[in-house]
Amino acid sequence: MRLQALAIGLVIASGVAIFIMSLSTYDSLFETRERYYRDHHFADVFADLKRAPLSLVQRIQAIPGVQTVQTRVISYVNLSLKDHSKPISAHLISLDSSASDELNQLYLRQGRFIEDMASTEVIVSEEFARAHRLSTGDTLSATINGHRKTLTLVGTGLSPEYIYQIAPGAMFPDYQSYGVLWMARAPLASAYDMQGAFNNVTLTLSKQANTQAVIDRLDTLLKPYGGQGAYARKDQLSNRFLSAELGQLKVMAHVFPIIFLGVATFLLNVVIRRLMALERQQIAVLKAFGYSSWALAVHYSKLVVLMVSLGTLLGIALGAWMGHAMSQLYMDIYSLPYMHYQLKPILIVWAVFISLGAAVIGTIMVVTRAAQQPPAQAMHGQTPTLYRATLIERLGLQNSLSQPTRMIFRHLERRPFKALLTVLGISMACAIMMVGGFQEGAINKMIEVHYTLSQREDFKVLYTEPSATTSLHSIKSLQGVQQIEGFRSVMAKVEFAHRHYTTALTGLEHNGDAGQHNMGLFRLLDQHLNPITSKTFNPLETLQTPAISATGVIITDHLAAWLHIKPGDMLTVYVLEGRRPTLQIPVIGTIKEYLGLNVYLPRHHLNRLLREGDVISGARLKVDSEHQAQLIQTLKGWPKIVSVTEQSSAIKAFYQTMDDTILFFTFITTLLGASIAFGVIYNSLRIALSERQHELASLRVLGFYKHEVAYILLGEHALLTLLAIPLGFLIGVGLCHYLAMQFASDLYRIPLVLDAQVYAFAALVVIGSSLLSALLIWRNLSQLDMVKALKANE
Repeated sequence: MRLQALAIGLVIASGVAIFIMSLSTYDSLFETRERYYRDHHFADVFADLKRAPLSLVQRIQAIPGVQTVQTRVISYVNLSLKDHSKPISAHLISLDSSASDELNQLYLRQGRFIEDMASTEVIVSEEFARAHRLSTGDTLSATINGHRKTLTLVGTGLSPEYIYQIAPGAMFPDYQSYGVLWMARAPLASAYDMQGAFNNVTLTLSKQANTQAVIDRLDTLLKPYGGQGAYARKDQLSNRFLSAELGQLKVMAHVFPIIFLGVATFLLNVVIRRLMALERQQIAVLKAFGYSSWALAVHYSKLVVLMVSLGTLLGIALGAWMGHAMSQLYMDIYSLPYMHYQLKPILIVWAVFISLGAAVIGTIMVVTRAAQQPPAQAMHGQTPTLYRATLIERLGLQNSLSQPTRMIFRHLERRPFKALLTVLGISMACAIMMVGGFQEGAINKMIEVHYTLSQREDFKVLYTEPSATTSLHSIKSLQGVQQIEGFRSVMAKVEFAHRHYTTALTGLEHNGDAGQHNMGLFRLLDQHLNPITSKTFNPLETLQTPAISATGVIITDHLAAWLHIKPGDMLTVYVLEGRRPTLQIPVIGTIKEYLGLNVYLPRHHLNRLLREGDVISGARLKVDSEHQAQLIQTLKGWPKIVSVTEQSSAIKAFYQTMDDTILFFTFITTLLGASIAFGVIYNSLRIALSERQHELASLRVLGFYKHEVAYILLGEHALLTLLAIPLGFLIGVGLCHYLAMQFASDLYRIPLVLDAQVYAFAALVVIGSSLLSALLIWRNLSQLDMVKALKANE
């Protein structure tokens, strides 16, 4: 039984490995994050504003529950590097000192801290420095409040505030195009006329503090100074992405072990059931000599525990290796300064307990039933199977089939339950294989929808402050600009009933330079991913196809579900910028978006609601490829432009990041899926051979050739495998759909995308496992004992 035991052990090992890997990575990532946050004093509340005097700090400190207050000066700037023509933007953050009580402390990786009055020294984020191969002493140029300034790099570091380092409005890190810089407060404040003032504040709270009450009081204090709405740590962008990843690890730790250990339970049940049948008379003799049922149960349980123990030990070792590798991967992706990988003893205890529990469930009923059988009855051979005409014979099709083929169909019809269990086991392997391909296809679909169908610009330009739409003429006149669209965006808290969410309220042009909106650079997509235009608008179909030109807002479908709002309801909008008006706007429809939760309306309508002129926050550009580099250099020098973002660079950086994670996950899925496929198929073949060994040997005695006997056994399992693959596809679709729902969050939703390649790969792995198992069984078929078959009593 060594190969059967090995196959079962592999399935057990796979389930234990995915359990250990997921939860140990979760624990490591969670504990590392908490330690990093604690040691570097990560804030509990954050708020941005226009400008406030430092004297306001005393009033903020007086808010009940506030423990520590830190004010900063933060700006968003354009950077330039030698030998790098692409646009680069960065957050420039004031740094008071390296004092131990400072919030959001830097983890200095290389170099030194900035001297308090140094006007040209900066510390840059480690990822940005690595992406551009920067080291201490190197220089870079920044446009600070419209003036070019050369800065010297004195160190590299990491911050708990930027574990997931992404530019404003982006969803994925792009270290080539976005970085974080820290500069001494005095020169930065002087550059932005912020002496004795601040435009960002962070707080830590006491354990007994009511976070929402503090946020409400802080918003009241900051409102006269252009406050943009305070938010808690749980809503801080970097922390939200990391928390979403932790949630996905938990889902993996619950879903996959259940599948693997469920299949292992099935395999153990089948193997032990067959072993009981083969040793039926030996068990009866032992019972006759006085062995108790308990002694027999313990004897066979030892066999099962041995197989399971080997699989569990292998699974723990494999899970620890994969968990450590995945933890290191997360450390790089999430810009963590260190990773304390830990495999808690309680996880090992749970792994052993769960795997042994699966073994007991899979064997206890079979062992108990066999041990309770009266010895006299068990000493007799099993009653021969009652044979009847099969469906094929009743239909009169037997003459069109060969004799071995009829034997295959007879055996399957007379033992349908066993065939069904085998099909289910193989189909589970097929379903597991689909998950890795689903992840990759879903990511590609998200990118296609977001960047190809919806946001089709080459560059996005952001202004330092809202500017008149006439500013577009200056950009449009630049060489290479083919199309331009302005937009207005403000932060707002949207509310319906008792539910609320803070997001961007974006005003769009429903008529771009190219004419209708369906030819514009930014397109809203309906539930079928078709562009929404004024041409497609029909007042009777508002719920299905809203128009961007209609009066009202269009919201992301996931936001509608989040707020429990439907088209026709009134949405309350609390604008967090400028005069901060409170608006009541009807929802006229929903759109499909996979990234973020957003609210859209016509720009001219938003301008009117905000009681401002014909202004925009930025523009989207379509630019001829030959003139892009020149355009970037020109725009970066304009004082009113705070950043230039290149679309293709963001997509490229995202794929570079995802390649590592997707390839690693696909490797794990392939390894574990192949192990479950081999375990089920080989055990099924080996058990079938044990059950039919006497029958097949008798056929050889009667004159059947070796290849005919092999055809009877292997042909049956080939048919079961072919039946299992479509069922596996159905189970795989269900599993992928479940994971997509579990992974959905306000940050992103994963579409269910399963192309032909996903199905083909899953099917090929299952077929490959079947062929390998058949090769191993072929050797046993050549060793059938025909002499023993002739001597059989029956």
